[in-house]
Formats: sequence, structure tokens, C-alpha cells
Amino acid sequence: MKVALSEVAPFTFRTLCLGLGSGVLFAFLRASGQPLAIARDQWTRLALIAFFNITCWNLLVVFGLALLPSGRAAILAYTMPAWAIPLSALLLGERLTARKLLGLALGMAGIMLLVWDEFNRIQGAPRGALLVLGAAFTWAVGTILQKKYPVRAPLAGFTAWLMLIGGVPVYIGALLFEDFSKLADVGLPSALGTAYTVLLAFAWAHWAWIKLATSMSVTVFSLCMLLTPVVGVFSGMLFLGERPGWPEYTALVFVLGSLATVIVPNKRSA
Repeated sequence: MKVALSEVAPFTFRTLCLGLGSGVLFAFLRASGQPLAIARDQWTRLALIAFFNITCWNLLVVFGLALLPSGRAAILAYTMPAWAIPLSALLLGERLTARKLLGLALGMAGIMLLVWDEFNRIQGAPRGALLVLGAAFTWAVGTILQKKYPVRAPLAGFTAWLMLIGGVPVYIGALLFEDFSKLADVGLPSALGTAYTVLLAFAWAHWAWIKLATSMSVTVFSLCMLLTPVVGVFSGMLFLGERPGWPEYTALVFVLGSLATVIVPNKRSA
């Protein structure tokens, strides 16, 4: 995303991701003869989930990322468990064990460290950090809604419609505020970054994410997602020349510790 956004405008980038990503899924479903229809009484649920999981998440992340290093943004964006776990206990009745509470505490420690450091860096106006944290919160809300009010539809078709419908406000924003003709001037690195995001991060990974979110407990699924910031920090160092400081490394320790609270016990019990 960071590479792509260096040359592709935010609304245009997300329009390509959501529009083409859903298009790839629809084409696959059509070619393989899988159903595409969504029952009429399920559209309200789908639209509500799409608003939080797709519209809010994508817009808040893409604008927040423009103001933050990619590694820091990844850590903040994947603090979703800090919001999802308490919400799952409150709204879904999931039991908070000692290990889950420990994982939540470690994740929150990482959040607070980065947010406090962001306040110090930009003199009390952490717009980028707040935008990305807002994205994490809306993702958590959407995940809870997905569990509490599941849409009765085939998983792949549901995923494709979710991206297409959730992207409608994004498409409108791109038409109103940005110039698609500038895509002709985009260089190869940004074009490849956009293609990667469309084909892997959206067309495939969105399906995989929804598959996991609907088949696992919110706590286990959420904490497992914390591995993503680890990749974000070190890929930012490798490809973008970013140099994380002690706050990022310390936050990563907290994140990995949070992840271990659900992963290590499961391996031992197996």
C-alpha cells in the first residue's frame, strides 16, 4: 500500500482494490458455476457489515497511512483485538479467560506505547495514528456484527458482494475528487503494488479472512491477526528503508506476547 500510494491517489487506489478485487471474485464464481445471489432479506445485514468492515476500514487506513510509516501504521491498524475482544464478551457472550485477558493487556500496552509516542512526535495532533486506530475500531465492530448477525449466503459470494457494496462511497469519492487519467503516469513499482493489493490482499485474503472470522472465536481469530504488524515492520525496513525505533520494537514484543497467549496453548493441547 505504501508503495502504491506514492503515485496513486487514495480514493483511486481503494476504488481499484475494491472494484477489481470484487470483480476477480465474481469472475471466479461465474467461471466455476458457484451461486452469486443474495436473498432479499439479507441485504440490510450485508450493507451494515460492509459499511464498517469495508468502507470505514479502507478509507481510514488509506488516509492514515499517508501520515505514518508503514510499520507503525501496521501495528496500530492490527490493534483490532483490543476492541474486538471486549466487544465479543459484551455482545456475543464469549468467555474472557485469564489467557485472553493477558493477551488483551499486552496488545493494549503496545497500542498505548505507540499512541503516546505519536503524540510526542507531532505535538499532540496525532491525526495519522487516530485515523488508523479508528480503522481498527470499525473493523472490530464489523467483525462482531458478522458473528452476531451472520449473512445467510455462500462465503465466496458474500465476500464479493461485501467488497463491491462497501466500496460504493469510495467510488463516488474517486469520481468527485480525483482524476483517473493520472493512472497513465504511474510507474512500475506502484503499479505492481496496486496489482498485489487487488489480487492477493483483496480478492484472496478477504475471502480467507471472512472464512476464519466465521469459523473461529473472535478472540482467537483477532489475536492471530497480530502477526501482520510483524511482517509490516520488517517489510518496511526491507523495501522502504524505514528504521523503526525502540517504541516499534517494544510494541512488537507486546504484540508477539499477545499472540502467544492463544497460539502456544493450542499447540501444546494438540
